[in-house]
Amino acid sequence: MATKTVKKFPFNWEGTDRKGNKSKGVINGPNAALVKAQLRKQGITPSRVKKQAVSLGGGGKKKITPFDIAIFTRQLATMMKAGVPLIQSFDIVADGLDNPALRDLVLDVKGEVAAGNNFAGALRKHPRYFDDLFCNLVDSGEKSGALETMLERVATYMEKTEALKKKVKKAMSYPIAVVCVAFIVTTILLIKVVPQFQAMFDGFGADLPAFTQFVVNISDWMQEYWFIVIITIVAGVFIFKEAKTRSEAFRNSVDRLLLKLPVVGDIVDKSSIARFARVLSTTFAAGVPLVDALDSVAGATGNIVYRDAVVKIRDDVASGTQLQFSMKSTGVFPSMAVQMVAIGEESGALDTMLDKVASHFEDDVDNLVDGMTSLMEPIIMSILGVLVGGLIVAMYLPIFQMGSVI
Repeated sequence: MATKTVKKFPFNWEGTDRKGNKSKGVINGPNAALVKAQLRKQGITPSRVKKQAVSLGGGGKKKITPFDIAIFTRQLATMMKAGVPLIQSFDIVADGLDNPALRDLVLDVKGEVAAGNNFAGALRKHPRYFDDLFCNLVDSGEKSGALETMLERVATYMEKTEALKKKVKKAMSYPIAVVCVAFIVTTILLIKVVPQFQAMFDGFGADLPAFTQFVVNISDWMQEYWFIVIITIVAGVFIFKEAKTRSEAFRNSVDRLLLKLPVVGDIVDKSSIARFARVLSTTFAAGVPLVDALDSVAGATGNIVYRDAVVKIRDDVASGTQLQFSMKSTGVFPSMAVQMVAIGEESGALDTMLDKVASHFEDDVDNLVDGMTSLMEPIIMSILGVLVGGLIVAMYLPIFQMGSVI
């Protein structure tokens, strides 16, 4: 017989603990009576229990971003390093959060921990915000008695990873912005400006130059079928997103293509190496066995080429091959990264050397993004200049020819 699932709702509560201290938080339960009973089991005498109101619009709360989780982790690590107990740290951190959704998440985790669950177990109940890597590192910190140190490492890892992702997205979005601006400007000129000249050309009673006639034909087509262009673009973007979401083969093809693009491919390449080194450094420093650590690293590289390479490295290391030799055999890691790993393995400071590798390639990504941004500015001006200037020349060319005849 199937077990009936009891639906739970979030309740805001206020009360006093066994020492008489006032406290408050959020806890999930089917109704107020059972929530009060659950609080009493935790040693809390509830004075107020109220179900959270849920608006038809989904509550209007801000989305919880990975950077929000990084800030929460950093603040929690700071509180614990200062000697504040974990439960009290949750309350202090929650009070200082501006995002209501994140505050509710923190208080919900606090309620789970206060109920007797371990911290990692409470985090695993929210896989949308805390992935396996995060939970495994916290679990290692709890078992080793160095939770505050581990939280600090996780916070550093997340901050650097999110900063790196932000830079890569910036580099990828810049060329797209150029294309969009060029398309919009050209479309406006073709639909609004060229027809004004075309009306004047009709009164000349002479054949137009080939270049001008070509632009006029494009303008006529755009005026009549502009909606087809818009539908095609919107459909193309939608199909691309759906294909990338649903088709693993398509995602893999896009990943491989990105690595072959000029400039952008170099940025993606170096950012994947940086993520590989950063995640492996963090997990290995936490005491996670190398083979298990490589499992976490494979999914964090962000590119199928490096994911396949890390899977091969994991299998090689599991069979007794040194990490440096396995990395070299994949053919995707630069010699500098392989040599640094070799030094780390020989000196017994692999996590430190991996951290240096990650910092080096993160700096490389910074420089590449800055260089690309500087390079794109004159390219933008050139593209827009050619498009706008070409259209202007096409429109004034008949006038110039008529002037020369006169």
